[in-house]
Amino acid sequence: MKKKKIPLRKCIACGENKPKKELLRVVRKSDSDIEVDLTGKVNGRGAYICANLNCLNTVKKTKKLGKVLECEIPSKVYDELFKIISCDKQE
Repeated sequence: MKKKKIPLRKCIACGENKPKKELLRVVRKSDSDIEVDLTGKVNGRGAYICANLNCLNTVKKTKKLGKVLECEIPSKVYDELFKIISCDKQE
């Protein structure tokens, strides 16, 4: 029986390759709307971030998410990412 291939993606903060399911995806849709994609299936340009506070703080401080998605990132997106990571830590 064949073993199923696990898709890997690279975190834009630390540069580590991890399974796609372990990372958070932020998407810039065609209408320049930015959102956090928990399904991994929304159409648009995506960037992946590890689900830990160190990577989120690095991305926010260096504005790397805006550079990768080629647009300005609103603070509500960072707030939503922080909330998602905080909920994961409590469980």
